[in-house]
Amino acid sequence: MVGVAAGPYRSYELVELDTRTGRARVVGAAHTDAVDPAYYPEPRVRTFTGPRRPGDPRQLYPPRHPGFTGPAGELPPYVIRAHGGPTGHAPLVLDLEIAYFTSRGIGVAEVNYGGSTGYGREYRERLREQWGVVDVEDCAAVATALAAEGTADPARLAVRGGSAGGWTTAASLTGTDVYACGTILYPVLDLRGWATDETHDFESQYLHGLIGPFDRVPGRYKERSPIEHVDRITAPFLLLQGLDDVICPPAQAERFLSRTAGRGVPHAYLAFAGEGHGFRGADTLVRALEAELSLYAKVFGFDRTDVPALEYRT
Repeated sequence: MVGVAAGPYRSYELVELDTRTGRARVVGAAHTDAVDPAYYPEPRVRTFTGPRRPGDPRQLYPPRHPGFTGPAGELPPYVIRAHGGPTGHAPLVLDLEIAYFTSRGIGVAEVNYGGSTGYGREYRERLREQWGVVDVEDCAAVATALAAEGTADPARLAVRGGSAGGWTTAASLTGTDVYACGTILYPVLDLRGWATDETHDFESQYLHGLIGPFDRVPGRYKERSPIEHVDRITAPFLLLQGLDDVICPPAQAERFLSRTAGRGVPHAYLAFAGEGHGFRGADTLVRALEAELSLYAKVFGFDRTDVPALEYRT
């Protein structure tokens, strides 16, 4: 048998299993990992009680570096990561993007919020017509629980995500006061535009189940859209966008920014030519990660002279 496999300490690999002997061997990998495993994030599988259902699954990655620990008596900052999909899943698999932050003193929590696949149909159905509500509530419940139990610094919590996770991030910044900042990647920001002519055919009917039929609940499309509530944003944010994105087009990001301008909230915008929905180029990936770290350094109050400083608008 041949298949793709991964685990908490192994990234995705093509593996061959001999069913007669039970022995497995790797026959292909995306890259040769030069990262010392001492820097790998150490996952902890946790459950937190959300406002609508107890025991939702989360993956917690505390800060980890072989040569450093945090200052005595100081709680670490944490980033809440909302996965895309939104009916996707954050797997318990080695992710070097997470290691990038945990090795720099920033904890990460991946939230498989209500609607995520892998936990049965009832769990998936929690997001039906509740996108922008359940996902936002579940992420906030994790953040506040980490702060309440003394794992994370309540004043240094961030939220981030791409695509549907970008939507959840933007909706979290407009709908809660939990986070000190956020990183929004190639997001959905305007449901009415996305439901009509601002995405491709495959995604165009997705909102019928996530929000409701547009002709039946048009007011819900407006009320849930982060672009309609930019006046509620008080936390700094970073917006990252591919200029060739046909799923979440840059036009939405630009409208969002135009409504944010002049409100006094520091924000930065990086747009990448040649990038679509989900970044692919090595230079883009590096710049995006460095920009995200720069945001956290500024907001959380530590120096990172090894990454370019962001230019903020207000």
